[in-house]
Amino acid sequence: MKKILFVCTANEHRSKTAEELAKSLGIKAKSAGVVEFAHTMISKQLLEWADIVVVMESWHKEEIAKRFPKIYSKKRFVNFNIPDMYPYMTPELVRILEEKIKRL
Repeated sequence: MKKILFVCTANEHRSKTAEELAKSLGIKAKSAGVVEFAHTMISKQLLEWADIVVVMESWHKEEIAKRFPKIYSKKRFVNFNIPDMYPYMTPELVRILEEKIKRL
């Protein structure tokens, strides 16, 4: 089974919701954010753990590439293109994420 790391800005809304939904579907999942005040900050260990890294916006991927260039080049990335406008577990965010996670 693939292990998925979901990444957003602060790991409070989008990636945290995605992690919970993926786990409810039986997927091994973790989540992180790219800013210093993130609930769980992106790390080398989290990236090494993941088979697939799902970012919510393209700049998240760019930030990971800058910070972890060696790991970045070895990972598969998917961009969900979900803007930072949805609170944690709101029905619209859940619907969007369920569709995208099922397509993975």
